[in-house]
Amino acid sequence: MRTVWRLLLLLAALVVIVFAVSNRAEVSLGLWPLPAAVQAPVYLVVIGGLVFGFILGELAAWVAGRHWRRELRECQRRVATLERELAAAQPQGPAEPPA
Repeated sequence: MRTVWRLLLLLAALVVIVFAVSNRAEVSLGLWPLPAAVQAPVYLVVIGGLVFGFILGELAAWVAGRHWRRELRECQRRVATLERELAAAQPQGPAEPPA
């Protein structure tokens, strides 16, 4: 499985490298409220936009999962409490065999 993962990663890296080499033309980027414009290669704009979108999506998923993380912590606390109660309720030493 690790070999398949590495092959897929290598293939993705090759695609990104070929894309970067093929799209080196300069473009002008301007953000509407700001007066300045930035010159950048096309591949940086595209790959940067993909990375920014990925990070933004991961942040949104992390924020949306806070309910499940909180519930997991509460369940873990409850399990630990019940395990302590069970250990306290069990006899400490070996029981005397009935005669």
